[in-house]
Amino acid sequence: MVRFMRIAAVAIAVVLPTTARAQAMGGMAGHAMPAGKDATISGTVVDVSCKFGQGLGGAEHKMCAEICADRGLPLAILTDDGKLYIPASSGMPGDGQNAKLKPFAEQHVTVSGKVFAAGGAQAIQITNIAARAR
Repeated sequence: MVRFMRIAAVAIAVVLPTTARAQAMGGMAGHAMPAGKDATISGTVVDVSCKFGQGLGGAEHKMCAEICADRGLPLAILTDDGKLYIPASSGMPGDGQNAKLKPFAEQHVTVSGKVFAAGGAQAIQITNIAARAR
């Protein structure tokens, strides 16, 4: 029992300062929150793997895109002018965004949120998403 309490005390001593530092820095330790601007974009929710890896898309691909999303393959928003917006978590790092996008797979949407450059692409922290008529 004493050994367990010592191990627990060491674990708490290590975890709490790291967690507090990460929260104080606005996310993961050593990483600043990205700068961006509020924006609204319109485009199609696509299954990135099938769209760019196999050229698949459209209404007939909706069910496949939903299955891929369930398996963790990323969904993203492809605008009519060919820009790809990758959904990014606005909460805890690692919070997937497929759940927000899956109901709109292979549909045209209007999305609002914070947009920022991310590794040569565009990312968006989604605050609102709605289907749109084409």
